Amino acid sequence: MLDLAAVTARIASVFPSLVLAASLLSVPGCNGCSKAGETAAADAGAHATPWSLPPDQAAKPLAKVGATTITLGDYAAALENMDQFDQLRYQSTERRKELLQEMISIELLAQEAVAKGYDKDPLAQQEHRAILRDAMLAEARKNVPAPSDVPEAEVRAYFDAHRADYKDPERRRVAAVVTRDEATAKAALETARKAPSAAQWGEVVRAKSIDPQARANVPVDLAGDLGIVSPPGDPRGENPRVPDEVRAAVFAIPENGGIHEQVVASGGKFYVVRLVQKLAAHERSFAEAERAIRVKLAQDKLRAKEDELLAELRKTVKVEVDEAALASVHVEAAPPKADAGR
Repeated sequence: MLDLAAVTARIASVFPSLVLAASLLSVPGCNGCSKAGETAAADAGAHATPWSLPPDQAAKPLAKVGATTITLGDYAAALENMDQFDQLRYQSTERRKELLQEMISIELLAQEAVAKGYDKDPLAQQEHRAILRDAMLAEARKNVPAPSDVPEAEVRAYFDAHRADYKDPERRRVAAVVTRDEATAKAALETARKAPSAAQWGEVVRAKSIDPQARANVPVDLAGDLGIVSPPGDPRGENPRVPDEVRAAVFAIPENGGIHEQVVASGGKFYVVRLVQKLAAHERSFAEAERAIRVKLAQDKLRAKEDELLAELRKTVKVEVDEAALASVHVEAAPPKADAGR
C-alpha cells in the first residue's frame, strides 16, 4: 500500500506552489490522509522514530481546514519523512507550531487548486503520476541490499570475470585552439610554437579560439582544455568535445606540453592540438575496484526489482500502443547555437 502521507510530504517539498499537492490530497477517501498516518504508526517497528504514534493517537484531530482533518498521525508522518537536518529545525514548540501552519497552508492552497481545476492540468497530472511511480518503486526496492551488504564472494566473482575492465590504458589531457578556417589555424600553430609555456599557450587560445569555453573564467594556463581521452579505439576514453582526429593527434605527441606539428581538420573546424598531461596506464586491484563493483551490483539488483514489478503489472494490465499515432509526432529540434568568439 502506498504511504500517501509520505507522498504528500514529498509533493509539498518538491513543489513550493503546492498546486500539485492538491491532486493527491483530493484522492477519494483520503480525509487528510489520516489512514496513512495510522499506517505509518502501525509500521513503527520497521522504522521507529521519536514521532511514531500508536493508531489511537495517530487518529486524533490536530486541526480542521474546511471539511478536511489534519490528524496527529499526519503531523508525525510529516516529521518522519523529513531528513535528519530538517527534523532538527522542529525541536522547539514554536517551530512545531510553524510546521502545523505550513501544513494548514498546504491544505488551504490544495483545496483552492482543486476548486480552480489546477489538478486537471496535464503537466500537474503527469507530475502526480511520477510521484506515485516513485512511491511504488521505493516499495519494490525495500529489500535491495545496499552496496556494503553485497556479499564479498559476489563482488570478487564479478571482478574476476571482468578483469579487463579494470585495466586502464594510458590517458591524455588535451587542449586545443579551434578555428573556422585553416589559414587562421596555421597562423595560431606558428604562434603557439613560439610560446612554449602553459600561460603563453593560454593567451593564444584566448586570442584565436572560437570554442565557447576558450574564454571561460579559468586560469590562463588552463585555457583551451578539452578534457581527458584514452587511445583511439578505446570506447571508455571517448570525449564528446574531442573529435577522433584530435584524439589520434594528441597520442602522436611525444612529450607533455608538446604541440602537434600539423593542423588537424574535423567537422568543418580546424584544431591546433596540445598535449597537457599523460596519465600512466594502471591495472586496478580488487581493493581499488571493490567499491565501484559494489555500487554497480547493488544498482543491477535495484533495476532487476523494478523490472520484475513492471513485468508483473504488464501481466494484469493490458498495454496497447498506437504505433501510427506515435510515428505521426514530429518535434522540431532547436536550431544550433552559433559558435561564440571570433
